[in-house]
Amino acid sequence: MRGSILVAILLMIATHSFGQTTPAYKIDDLVNRVSNKDTIYVVNFWATWCGPCVKELPEFNTIHEQYSGKPVKVLMVSLDFKEAYPKKLEGFISRKKMKPEVVWLNETNANEFIPKIDNSWSGSIPATAIYNSGKDYRIFNEGIVTAQQISSILEKQLAH
Repeated sequence: MRGSILVAILLMIATHSFGQTTPAYKIDDLVNRVSNKDTIYVVNFWATWCGPCVKELPEFNTIHEQYSGKPVKVLMVSLDFKEAYPKKLEGFISRKKMKPEVVWLNETNANEFIPKIDNSWSGSIPATAIYNSGKDYRIFNEGIVTAQQISSILEKQLAH
């Protein structure tokens, strides 16, 4: 009996430590969120089925840790299919020990939401945007990025 209780407690702690609730966002929710003038947002668009996306996930854990306590927020925006939300997505987040906040983009019309992110975006992932609304700064990149590349941009934004 004690062993069963101990196992249950340990499972709850493990789930709480690595699991996170993943909210569903509409594109307008995301646009409003990154418009906060007090925070620089690093926003990565990715999916669990995208090999290059999964490969670069540790880079965002690094940025999340490196800028903890600074006005920088890493936001991982999942473009996974509706069938993967929330169970498969949250299991993946837990297994990969993703530290930044993850949201699921609950949009199906790419022609509508892509231009609200960046007009140059072809729709391929991974893609990363950095928003500093307080300084009217935005940069967008399709393809894999490194923590070093992101850090270089963030340092310049924080210095101004």
